Amino acid sequence: QVQLVESGGGLVQAGGSLRLSCAASGRAFSGYFMGWFRQSPGKEREFVAAIARSGSSTYYVDSVKGRFTISRDNAKNTVYLQMNSLKPEDTAVYYCAASSSYYSTRPVEYAHWGQGTQVTVSS
Repeated sequence: QVQLVESGGGLVQAGGSLRLSCAASGRAFSGYFMGWFRQSPGKEREFVAAIARSGSSTYYVDSVKGRFTISRDNAKNTVYLQMNSLKPEDTAVYYCAASSSYYSTRPVEYAHWGQGTQVTVSS
């Protein structure tokens, strides 16, 4: 069982940077695959990035490769998403999610979700 709380969203100009944080409470944080998803109004929830339990493996959607970096600090029960070179199309609500089973890019495979944090990138 884990509870997730995102923070770090805000308004930034195109080309700028933000770092999102997801703080977890509960037991055995290191036992979860962690993912970041995003959703814009009227659009499907989209996979952004994920990280394995140990942090040794990371995964990204093609549109953010080279710009976003996911990381985790199991000692602090926190996962991060560093977002650089932001574009207007990155505007969305960003959600942190945890899977107790295995890595997936599909939202339905994640049982635990945060409340989301808004990221707005102006042109």
